Amino acid sequence: MRLDILAAIAGAMISIQARINGELSHQLNNGLQAALISFGSGLLIISLVTVFNPKLKTGLRNLREAVQQKKIARWKLFAGALGGSFVAIQTQTVPLVGVAIFTVASISGQTVMSLFVDRLGYTGGGKRMITKRRVLAVIITIVAVAVSVLDRLDAKNLSFFTVIIGCTAGLLVGFQRALNGQINEHSKEGFTTSLLNFTSGTLLLVIVFFIGLATQKVEWTPLPIGPLWMYLGGAMGVIYISFAASIVQQLGVLTFTLFSVGGQLVSSLVIDIVAPTKGVSISHYLIIGIIMTYAGVIAGGVSGSQTKRVQSF
Repeated sequence: MRLDILAAIAGAMISIQARINGELSHQLNNGLQAALISFGSGLLIISLVTVFNPKLKTGLRNLREAVQQKKIARWKLFAGALGGSFVAIQTQTVPLVGVAIFTVASISGQTVMSLFVDRLGYTGGGKRMITKRRVLAVIITIVAVAVSVLDRLDAKNLSFFTVIIGCTAGLLVGFQRALNGQINEHSKEGFTTSLLNFTSGTLLLVIVFFIGLATQKVEWTPLPIGPLWMYLGGAMGVIYISFAASIVQQLGVLTFTLFSVGGQLVSSLVIDIVAPTKGVSISHYLIIGIIMTYAGVIAGGVSGSQTKRVQSF
């Protein structure tokens, strides 16, 4: 399948996972606990896969050899901690500025970081120069996301500090994607990347959660019985990370992010139609934002690498 289509599908998976985790967070009224359950369930799933998947074990051996031969730094294997940091920041920031402002801020950080990690060749797929077209694509994409949530932006919640925090969270995600590309280059197995991500991400969230318990900032909430689909966020994350790591390595972080944001917005529209959150209605701003996002993709130029096909999926 074409890499650009796969990147868009990966973006759609982000929206679906967000809807799942959002429901769990709503039922628990505890965002940090919801994130911990999502990461923890993902770790459990990928650990079970490890037991029965010889390719994943081979991927771990490949990584161990790469570390021993100093082809990849050991600290890069903890890329999942960046994902855990993003979730921790998200759960603390969204209540202050709202989902819309956080979304715009974090995607701004992701796209800007994408430019620089691509320039440094951090994905393992070679360096990509910062050109006027790529910068224009970033600007159009940020504006498109802002337009898509325009009806939900609340200026009263706007805080320079919290917006900067949101941008920082996005920077972490952009860097994580680059590191995952490197991990995948050496492991040659996407699920190995998922295992490492969920291990370090869960560990970080456990530490943060217990600090919250000790300081009485958070508390453990009994788990609701249903709906059962709200516990599928971890499974979705396992598939997404293994899926995305291979694509990023070949497309580069920026191109992946552009197509991913497009898929994310299209999926958001479908979710609002099929399974809307209470009080949410279909917005023409979202439709305009989708159109603008793909205008950004066109502005950034479509490289030949986007027409390659991935054989491992």
